[in-house]
Amino acid sequence: MTKHWSQVEYLHQSVKNPNIIVKGSKSYYSNAYTPDFEDYVVRYLYGDEYSRGNFAAPFEYDKLYIGNYVCIGAEAVILMGGNNTHRMDWFSCYPFAEKIKEAYCRKGDTIIGDGVWIGMRAVIMPGVKIGEGAVIAVNSVVTADVEPYAVVGGTPAKPIKKRFDDKTIKELLSLKIYDRPEAEIDRLLPFLCASDIEKLKQAAASL
Repeated sequence: MTKHWSQVEYLHQSVKNPNIIVKGSKSYYSNAYTPDFEDYVVRYLYGDEYSRGNFAAPFEYDKLYIGNYVCIGAEAVILMGGNNTHRMDWFSCYPFAEKIKEAYCRKGDTIIGDGVWIGMRAVIMPGVKIGEGAVIAVNSVVTADVEPYAVVGGTPAKPIKKRFDDKTIKELLSLKIYDRPEAEIDRLLPFLCASDIEKLKQAAASL
């Protein structure tokens, strides 16, 4: 089938690596211009078919957690911990097989929160946590955690603005909208696709 920019890859249908944990059924990757999500976006993650069949890492696996309603733009890259063997505090950065266990510096799991939008060609570095509702600008390199409902951009990515004021963000997080069943979220669409927090709170409380 010919790919088209209007079509997307839903991650819950395509992900096979057990170290990628996808929440819900709405998160997608815009795969029209590249191979699919696991073949292009996720780099250096143990648990893929090749690594399972050819070697076992002598250290704890990093995992990639992806929330629900996440939009990942074309050509984005998520770097994972399998490449964390280039020690800059050693005289040589080379990943010698004899020293691979000592060379490995775990960065921790990478967590992409619910409702995040990652722009085209953005790069997410290992161990980063991106909060609910955050937006990552096109071509950004995210090297540090991103607060919920923040907009970040640049290399390295820096805060540009917050999508809402602090009080509204606090109320949005307290609602835990994305922990609800998708059927309930569907019923909240008129209020989620708007900007009146009081109406959203009332609607959520009525469910």
